[in-house]
Amino acid sequence: KGYYFITDRGLSRQGNARDVSDALDCGVTVAQYRDKDLGMKEMYKEALALKSICRRSKALFLINDRVEVAAACDADGVHIGQEDMVYGEARKMLGKNKIIGVTAHNIEEAVNAQEAGADYVGVSPIFSTATKPDAGKPAGIKLIEAVKRAVRIPVIAIGGINLSNAAEVVRAGADGLCAISAVVASDNVKAEILKFQKLFE
Repeated sequence: KGYYFITDRGLSRQGNARDVSDALDCGVTVAQYRDKDLGMKEMYKEALALKSICRRSKALFLINDRVEVAAACDADGVHIGQEDMVYGEARKMLGKNKIIGVTAHNIEEAVNAQEAGADYVGVSPIFSTATKPDAGKPAGIKLIEAVKRAVRIPVIAIGGINLSNAAEVVRAGADGLCAISAVVASDNVKAEILKFQKLFE
């Protein structure tokens, strides 16, 4: 339970490596490397660097969408969206011991992800979000509650979350949450993450 860290090179003020390191210093146990623009080679190189930071803290290192990069650098797993590679293919490429998280926009997608074998679902977007304009219509707190009732796997809330609405997200039962803009675009990544971590205490 707690803050789920996702990188954002475009918003970051101090770079992904420093952001991930700061997050892990705050007790974050999962870091997801997300970059839709980098080429495979650059992404692989940065993934190796971020993975070694995670290894030092015994945190899990996941890669968003690029299953082949995750396989090549032996990441702990991947996070895939509904429009990315299908779960079965990702599982085949990574093997049975890796973590696969799946984005869900509604109850049906969450249940399907669990049935396919997903390790957790990322429910998104809860509120309207600037970091992912194509994320779809905000689903609100009700979706977290409904998905929590429908599945047994952990539920991570993503999309438009900030300190003014995060307490509601935790109350709704989210096992974790991510607030990309509120954290990586801030002057003090550690201070911001700790505020979110406190909500889970």
